[in-house]
Amino acid sequence: MRSFDLSPLFRYSVGFDRLDDLFETAFRGTRETSYPPYNIVKTGQDAYRITLAVAGFGEDELELVVKENLLTVRGKGAEPQQEQQVTYLHRGIAQRAFEHRFQLADHVKVTGANLANGLLDIELARELPESAKPQKIDIGPGRTEPRVIEGKGTKAA
Repeated sequence: MRSFDLSPLFRYSVGFDRLDDLFETAFRGTRETSYPPYNIVKTGQDAYRITLAVAGFGEDELELVVKENLLTVRGKGAEPQQEQQVTYLHRGIAQRAFEHRFQLADHVKVTGANLANGLLDIELARELPESAKPQKIDIGPGRTEPRVIEGKGTKAA
């Protein structure tokens, strides 16, 4: 496995420490993300949709949890007692338990979820708070008194 040291980049930036976690997730491999298949689509300027193919799962067997910018989708597999009552001649629909994790960017919120025709659609939207939007700063008249930066400064005569 490759390991990248991004610490030299962090000397010149503030608040990008989660970037290291994103790189680790990207280079970890795809072995755990192969079932069930999914799509991620940009549906608007600040809108996205994740679609998972969850054939055979009902709404009560799926769980969506968002915690600290991490969306976790879990599917509970079929009960073992139900499995014993059925004899499969061919089993092409894998109804095994799964867990998918999607790292969400800052200010991306889950706005809804819908299960139809074996597809779970999760709607996402980026909602910037007013404090994060660009703000115009008016320039006022200059100060006549010098400002004290340290607590021990004195006024100039």
